[in-house]
Amino acid sequence: MNGASESCDVAVIGGGPAGLAAAIAVAQAGARTALIARRVPYADNRTTALLGGSVDFLHALDVWPRCRDDAAPLRAMRLVDDTGRLIRAPEVRFSADEIGLNEFGYNIENRLLIAALEQRANELTALTRFDDEADLVSPEDDHVAIHTAEGKSLSARLVAGADGRHSLCRQAAGIEVARRDLDQSALTFNVSHSRSHRNVSTEFHTPQGPCVFVPLPGERCSVVRVLAPREAERLIALSDDELSGAAERQSHSILGRLRVEPGRHLFPLAIERPGHFAKSRIALVGEAAHVIPPIGAQGLNMGLRDAADLASIVGRAIESGEDPGSPQLLKRYDMARRPDILSRTLAIDLANRSLLSDFLPAQGLRAAGLHLLGSFGPLRRLAMREGLAPSWRSTRPTG
Repeated sequence: MNGASESCDVAVIGGGPAGLAAAIAVAQAGARTALIARRVPYADNRTTALLGGSVDFLHALDVWPRCRDDAAPLRAMRLVDDTGRLIRAPEVRFSADEIGLNEFGYNIENRLLIAALEQRANELTALTRFDDEADLVSPEDDHVAIHTAEGKSLSARLVAGADGRHSLCRQAAGIEVARRDLDQSALTFNVSHSRSHRNVSTEFHTPQGPCVFVPLPGERCSVVRVLAPREAERLIALSDDELSGAAERQSHSILGRLRVEPGRHLFPLAIERPGHFAKSRIALVGEAAHVIPPIGAQGLNMGLRDAADLASIVGRAIESGEDPGSPQLLKRYDMARRPDILSRTLAIDLANRSLLSDFLPAQGLRAAGLHLLGSFGPLRRLAMREGLAPSWRSTRPTG
């Protein structure tokens, strides 16, 4: 594509997991699709807990069979109050078999998930990959003009903006974003350990935020520790031996002797919510559409639901001869995603605020709520089902 502008039905801009999934799903739904994203090695060893319908969606894309053996099933989750406060919540345990499942989902390293997505994307004749990046996105009345860093041109009836929290696509659509920086940072790393995790994810609630140990294949876990920024900076600067000891103390040695693996990542936390999820022939996907703290494993799972919903709507439009970038279609996408994104963002924000609060009545309400979850079966089962996916929607596989 070095000459005149080429055209397609849908151009997906961004090559993270949500962007790759969107490109595959839209192509399988029958749209002539372009994926504009650099092929670059994944930069760190972060992981994702794929919950509920995310695995079903990836299976429908013929991606999951390629990486299933690299993932660890999550059969139970524990919430442990480690605040040391006067009012403490009881431990709550969620078991997948209580709601008739073998597992809630699977934890997998992002680099392995991306490799499986890339492999599948390369097989689709309806999907053209451009190892490039967009530097200009211009919505017009009947198309979106895209110019790339290498001087290529492309015209698409719809653009899926999966280009992250600093989204060029979102800016091009004129979509404003409400942003709130949190006085917290997340430190992520992986550990090996001497005792079996038994496929149980354990989340310790500390005064600075949650610290979760999520199973990986073998005697390994991924760790996400949410902290005050200064404490996070102190921890990331520790030696391997020092950080291993700190992680073992935080885990209360439930996994035995811990050893930190190479690779650490630290990032500040924020909540971002766009005013619209689609506008001017541009639909937002992944972190372009929602930024939330890494609490409750919701981020990428929401991004995959973005991809599934967009592909379902685009597929029906292509089949019926509709314009996939029409205002009516964009409104359908916005309405499909808005309840999910806003409700998840609110729930995670409230959970985080209740944990950080020094207000005794707030701590009492939090403890009482967790006590109800632990002791009242119907409420606990409802919470488990809602945690996997919103009850008002089902996975929308395509192809």
